[in-house]
Amino acid sequence: MTHSNIEDYLKENQKLMEELNRANLEKEKLDNEIARLKHENNELNQKIEFILEQLRLGKSKTFGRSSDTSVCEQLSFPIFNEAEMEYDSNTSEEKETIVYTRNKKKKGHREEMFENLPVETIEYVLPEEEQFCDKCNCKLHVMSKETRREVVIIPAKVKLKEHVRYIYSCRYCEKKDTEATIKKASMPNPALPNSFASASAIAYVMCEKFVKGLPLYRQEQDWARLGFKISRQTMSNWMVLSSDRWLKPLYERMREYLIQRDILHVDETTLQVLQEPGRPASTKSYMWLYRTGREGPHIVLFNYQMTRAGKHPREFLDGYKGYLSTDGYSGYNDMPGIINVGCLAHAQRMFTNVIKAMPPNNDSKSSLAEEGLRFFTQLFAIEKAIEELSNEERYRIRQEKSRPIIEEFKKWINYHYPRVLPKSTLGKAIAYCKNQMPKLEGFLLDGRLEMTNNRAERSIRPFTIGRKNWIFSNTPSGANSSAIIYSMVETAKEYDLNPYLYLEYLFDKLPNVDLGDKEMLDEFLPWSDNLPEFLKA
Repeated sequence: MTHSNIEDYLKENQKLMEELNRANLEKEKLDNEIARLKHENNELNQKIEFILEQLRLGKSKTFGRSSDTSVCEQLSFPIFNEAEMEYDSNTSEEKETIVYTRNKKKKGHREEMFENLPVETIEYVLPEEEQFCDKCNCKLHVMSKETRREVVIIPAKVKLKEHVRYIYSCRYCEKKDTEATIKKASMPNPALPNSFASASAIAYVMCEKFVKGLPLYRQEQDWARLGFKISRQTMSNWMVLSSDRWLKPLYERMREYLIQRDILHVDETTLQVLQEPGRPASTKSYMWLYRTGREGPHIVLFNYQMTRAGKHPREFLDGYKGYLSTDGYSGYNDMPGIINVGCLAHAQRMFTNVIKAMPPNNDSKSSLAEEGLRFFTQLFAIEKAIEELSNEERYRIRQEKSRPIIEEFKKWINYHYPRVLPKSTLGKAIAYCKNQMPKLEGFLLDGRLEMTNNRAERSIRPFTIGRKNWIFSNTPSGANSSAIIYSMVETAKEYDLNPYLYLEYLFDKLPNVDLGDKEMLDEFLPWSDNLPEFLKA
């Protein structure tokens, strides 16, 4: 090969190498682009799946059964598809006799219903001249009686009660002396001075709103139909003034008793207050709920705050030391002297939502969620069995039976945590349990503790139901008033007191006692043994 041929070969070879390098670069770019597109496609699929999960979950919440019952339990007892499971198209129709037992209807059920009702008896007798036999004209005697019972409703009525106090003077002194002796008959102080509001009227307005959820504008209409025109502003003033003047001292006394306990439950929900200073009307405010545990006294206190900041429970519970049952909100963390106890029902609900959010054909994720739910099913079954035992026995059995299940659950959570999509409903459920595990196992620390925060959720529910009707509070003073009234009403219900009769009793008696005397205030607390028996519901 000549020298020139060698040079041509080397040049051609160099060109080929350059083309190969360019091809490799293009291939690398294409590979990177493919990888990028695959990553984007995967992210989009995850987003689509997340959106679909939320749609299915929202549909389930709107149209599905509302229950915290374990899905595993529901699947173990296929009530709703029983007909489909039992039906066999290849089996010929047969007739069979089914024998079953059921609880016999309890005798005297109506008598129990009517037991506490006042009775008005109307007797129907034959006129004296008709009490003779048509055949022999002998005098008839009462052979038996036929009784028909009816429940009669007595609608509300408005009447005017006048308190007339007589003032006495000495006529002799009037004539002879420059000053005459004047004496006044004693008369109880009113609930609201210089107002036509009675104790019963104030209690009625409060109960209509905070027990029945009837907003003031509808109460205004009801009063008008009863023949008395009163504005919703006047009724609002009644509630704000009377709650601040008479109920607030009791509220503060109940708070003193609350922080003396060592087990509390807490929850919070949103509230809209229109005229908060420096804030738009649409801004969310919060109503906080604090209550005692399974041991008395049973105290339920509401507290209005403009934000959800953690400083609010710290301030309200200043001086409290003990256990605090919560739903996992971080605002309750790092409170001095307080041990947080999580809510297993809240965690269980998240796994239940996983199944609700899954498409029917996705067996893998559903089965994994069912695995998680089985831990809760076992724990709640144990708790149901030991519900009536002593605190000591409950603690012992929890250590023996519940703790091993918790330990297995922790291993299960740690194993699956890195293997699920973090933004999916399943990923969120597992992440929640992993992050909350020190709190979720908190019930093992004391036999008096409860596995759930359902006690607080039940207590706050009347407020959330009422909020759907009256929607918002107009001013912060109105929101504070609502918190105090709800506190008195819900605590009264804990002791089976009739809320209306109890409030009426307070507004009748408290204006005539020394509110600075704590021992005197204790006489009016819902759990006081000195409350009259007629206040019982």
